[in-house]
Amino acid sequence: MEGGGAAYNPRTPEEVFRDFRGRRAGLVKALTADADVEKFYQLCDPEKENLCLYGLPNETWEVNLPAEEVPPELPEPALGINFARDGMDEKDWLSLVAVHSDAWVLAVAFYFGARFGFDKEARKRLFTMINNLPTIYEAVTGTVKKQSREKTPNLSSKISKPTSKVSSCASQLQTNASKAPPRHKDLLDESGEDEEGEDEDEHGNTLCGACGDNYVGDEFWICCDVCQQWFHGKCVKITPARAEHIKQYKCPSCSNKRARV
Repeated sequence: MEGGGAAYNPRTPEEVFRDFRGRRAGLVKALTADADVEKFYQLCDPEKENLCLYGLPNETWEVNLPAEEVPPELPEPALGINFARDGMDEKDWLSLVAVHSDAWVLAVAFYFGARFGFDKEARKRLFTMINNLPTIYEAVTGTVKKQSREKTPNLSSKISKPTSKVSSCASQLQTNASKAPPRHKDLLDESGEDEEGEDEDEHGNTLCGACGDNYVGDEFWICCDVCQQWFHGKCVKITPARAEHIKQYKCPSCSNKRARV
């Protein structure tokens, strides 16, 4: 879905979401991974011309000059991010770039939606998939805002942070008692019956904070104690055995944030 002279063919919301997810992943790397942040900082020399940060569909990023054609093939990121680099604290500068990056990836996604003629339901489906991922700003700052109970009851009231990584994650998989990420044992209704049945479909919409894929039954998941996001164990290289010895788990983004403070 990159720019260029290629003809546009109808696409599905799922294909546009994959493009969004890839661009978002590249931008998050540029603004959170230590080696990438250092490289990004060096590339944004204020002595250079107007520069933009681009996220690419293959989960990489680049700093480059804006497109020369008017109007451009795709919406363009914020111009001149390099000019502000030395005028503010590095963390504040990265946060500012993150905010503009959020606006850009949304613009690109809904540009595709308009170009491909998405109807109301398709646009809503696309936005729902996007909205299930933390924003780039939240990933950079480590603050994942609590979503309201009214909008996402399955996340705010049905999926709680586990008190024990193994008892609430691995043991659930061993017993194959649930198709959703683990929950506290006390999440029962007043009659004492488990609410699992009525919520199983809702939990299927839970996305991994690393790869963005849905939860699939019999997979090991772990919750970050800082940002409250769920992750496939394989995506963050955590096994059930290792999780048993972790008192407080921090995901890669939260760990990188603490390391730079």
